[in-house]
Amino acid sequence: MRYRWIFLGVLLSLLVVPLWSQASTGDIGTIVEKFVVHQFPDAASHYWVINETQWDGDEMIVDVQTIVKERRDTEPTLSRFLLLIVAGELKGSQNVPLEPGADCRTEEA
Repeated sequence: MRYRWIFLGVLLSLLVVPLWSQASTGDIGTIVEKFVVHQFPDAASHYWVINETQWDGDEMIVDVQTIVKERRDTEPTLSRFLLLIVAGELKGSQNVPLEPGADCRTEEA
């Protein structure tokens, strides 16, 4: 019985550990949260959703949708951003318009 648990533990470690090692650009959740708090300092509440990520070595592009409720507004504000994370640090962001066919502009360098 004990050997079965050892075998199961080794098998799980071979399957799970490679997945953990792929997330090496830092704590993505913390980076996104700091960005949203910095972008919307007067928000009463907010939440965000990661739509997609693209990896290239230690660089990551994160597609983030934010929903922000300002203190004075009744309707939440929807926004979408592309974040460039390099070696665990936010290096740039771009606001992506929600309207189809609109042009993008740089937010931060």
